[in-house]
Amino acid sequence: MNMSENKRKERTLFVFMEEVSLNLKSIGKIRTFETYESSLNSFKKFRNGKDLTLSKITSDLIIEYEAFLKAKGISKNTCSFYMRTLRAVYNRAVNKGLTQQKYPFKYVYTGIDKTQKRAITINAIKHIKNLDLSSEKQLDFARDMFMFSFYTRGMSFVDMAYLRKNDLKNGILTYRRRKTSQQLHIKWENCMQDIVKKYYDEQSDYLLPIINNNVEERKQYIYYAHNINRYLKKIGERIGLSIPLTMYVARHSWASIAKQKNIPLSVISDGLGHDSELTTRIYLSSLDNVEIDKANRMIMSLL
Repeated sequence: MNMSENKRKERTLFVFMEEVSLNLKSIGKIRTFETYESSLNSFKKFRNGKDLTLSKITSDLIIEYEAFLKAKGISKNTCSFYMRTLRAVYNRAVNKGLTQQKYPFKYVYTGIDKTQKRAITINAIKHIKNLDLSSEKQLDFARDMFMFSFYTRGMSFVDMAYLRKNDLKNGILTYRRRKTSQQLHIKWENCMQDIVKKYYDEQSDYLLPIINNNVEERKQYIYYAHNINRYLKKIGERIGLSIPLTMYVARHSWASIAKQKNIPLSVISDGLGHDSELTTRIYLSSLDNVEIDKANRMIMSLL
C-alpha cells in the first residue's frame, strides 16, 4: 500500500465514533446511540476537545484517561462503561482495517463491580402500596408506576411507557423489551387493571399516561423517568428506606423476593425477560408462561 493510500485511510476517533453513533440512531438503536454519545463526550473532555487519529490510541493514553476519570470521582463501574464503549468502537475500526490492533484497553478495568443493594423487602413494598397519597398527586402517581412495575415482574420503565392498549388482549399483556427485543407475555391481574383504570385516557393509544400521541415520545419518557424517580426517593425517605427508591428497585425487588421464596432461577430469569447475553440465561431453555404467571401471582399474594 502506498503512502497516499495510507493517508487516505487514516481516520480520527471523534469523526469515526460520530459516524458509528449516527448510523446506530438511523437504524433505531437509540439507547446504544446515547451510550456512544455519552462515552464520546467524556473522552472529548479528557482530550479538551482535541481529536486524534485512531493509530494514536495506545495503552498509555487509555491509562491516562482512566486516571482522569478517577480524579473526577467517576465510579469504577462508570469508568468501565466508558472503556467498554470505546473499546467496541476501536475494535470496529480495527475490523474495518482503519487501524492496527494494539490492544490499548488491556491495562484498564473493563469489568462490572457488584453495585449496592437495590432490593427492598416485601414488607417495604406493602408499606409503599398502602401509603395514603391521595392528597399528593405526584407522589401518588410515582407510587402507582412503581407498583405497576412490581406487579408486572419488574417491567422496566421504558417498556411501561411504550405499552399500547392493543398490547392487552384476552387477559394477556404482550410486549417486546426495548433493550433486548425479547417478547414477553404477562397474565393480566386485577391489581394491574386498577392502576390502568385509574389513569385511563380514552383519547390515548397508550396504556399508561406517560406518553401522549402528540409530542416526541422519547422526550416524554425521559422527562417522566426523571420526575418519577425524584418523587420515589421522597417516598423512600418518608418511610425510612436505607437505599434510594427508584423504578429499578421494583425490578430488583421482584427478583430478590422471588429468590427468597425459592422460585427457580430459571423461572425468575424468564420472568424478568433476561436474554442470552446474561449468564443467568446461557443454560436456560424457555419456560411455559404458566409457571412464570404462577410465580408472579404467588409474589403478589404476599402483599
